[in-house]
Amino acid sequence: MGFGSYDESEQENQNMDTDDDAEGVEVDGGEEGDLSFESTESTDELVGKLEQMRDDDDDDE
Repeated sequence: MGFGSYDESEQENQNMDTDDDAEGVEVDGGEEGDLSFESTESTDELVGKLEQMRDDDDDDE
């Protein structure tokens, strides 16, 4: 076999070890809801923090 080639027979009948009893998060995408939060900071303060974070990201690049 050459570089980058593979034997398709190796791809057949691969068994993944899955645990159907494992705890996890069920997501069905059919739920809607509202999100709310309370802040002691003004909108201007929050926008200022956002701008500062953006500036910090620009400095890292």
